[in-house]
Amino acid sequence: MTTSRKNPDPTPSASWFVYLLECRGGRIYTGITNDLRGRWRAHRAGRGGRYTRAFAPRRMLAAWRVVDRASAARLEARIKSMGADEKRRLAETVRDVPGEDPADMPRRVENVELPGMPGAGDRDAH
Repeated sequence: MTTSRKNPDPTPSASWFVYLLECRGGRIYTGITNDLRGRWRAHRAGRGGRYTRAFAPRRMLAAWRVVDRASAARLEARIKSMGADEKRRLAETVRDVPGEDPADMPRRVENVELPGMPGAGDRDAH
């Protein structure tokens, strides 16, 4: 397991997320992070990346918790290959999770696997 300056804790309990943002003009941004709340705030403040500086995020459509960065990157690539309508339909399948209620983020975070996506939520599938 590797460490980084942003996430010095290499413990297996450190979560990674794949998330969908609805941006200005109805565009959808797909990203990964190990700090979902912090990344949302950075996007909203204009520090989240070039794309979200150009097309300000309006709301988080959904997020998925995955076991590690590699799984997050694979899931992100798969979602990025989808069209906007397909991404919206996917986001609608995520249930609201009780107890997850940060003031500026919706409650749409779930531990899930996409069908046919090895490693999205399973440590043994690599």
